[in-house]
Amino acid sequence: MTTIRMRDLLAGALDDLRYEPTPKWIRATVGDRTVVDSRAAVLVWEPRRVVPSYAVPATDIAAALVPVETPAPAESASPTGRPRFLTPGDPFAVHTTPGTPFTVRLPDIELPGAAFVPDDPVLSGVVLLDWRAFTGWSEEDQPVIAHPHDPFKRIDCLRSTRHVVVRHGDVVLADTRRATLLFETGLRLRYYIPPEDVATDLLEPTDSHTVCAYKGRASYWSARIGGEVLPDVAWAYEDPLPDAVPVRGLVAFYTEQLDVTVDDVVVG
Repeated sequence: MTTIRMRDLLAGALDDLRYEPTPKWIRATVGDRTVVDSRAAVLVWEPRRVVPSYAVPATDIAAALVPVETPAPAESASPTGRPRFLTPGDPFAVHTTPGTPFTVRLPDIELPGAAFVPDDPVLSGVVLLDWRAFTGWSEEDQPVIAHPHDPFKRIDCLRSTRHVVVRHGDVVLADTRRATLLFETGLRLRYYIPPEDVATDLLEPTDSHTVCAYKGRASYWSARIGGEVLPDVAWAYEDPLPDAVPVRGLVAFYTEQLDVTVDDVVVG
């Protein structure tokens, strides 16, 4: 019998082609037209991808699939000089398993390379789809943002009376005993702090925004401390998705860029 940490077990499969059928009703639109409508979808992680793509039977796509004339060759699972992880920021066109890319052709518009049929026989009959090529996605009747939901990841938001202090050098940016701790599978623990316990006079709003499939859309602040500016070092979700409602309006910091203690213990 082998004893293994769960994180290592999951990470050990990163170079494999992974899949998981989903019972969810999946739809995607182009403009106001529903182009994908499937009750037989599969989540597929190409090698090195940390989030999945939706894949559906070709019969669930209301468009023609036209082979791309000069497809790029598939990358190997761990090519020298390439990053180990591929995130949602990496183009869909970067495929790491053999297969055939297709253009999704509608009567009045084409989505170049927005579909991909892997050669793997286990996935025979399904077509991977490019998230960004479509206007919107839904699971059942719930809109989904950023990327497909991963059934093996989740977030937990837990109120805590731990004493959390966030500093930059000698300057205290936050000091609280009423943080909400956000635990997200595979990611760093974050401390969400009531604005009343934050030195908001040191924060300046920026135009930066990010989108999380589980938390929603975040707005950012930079911290100005004397003549030094820490860009986009803090953020908040003003209108979070349901799972993140407990952190609505609370302020989190990139603790890895700051000095943080929790109950007087330094955390990384």
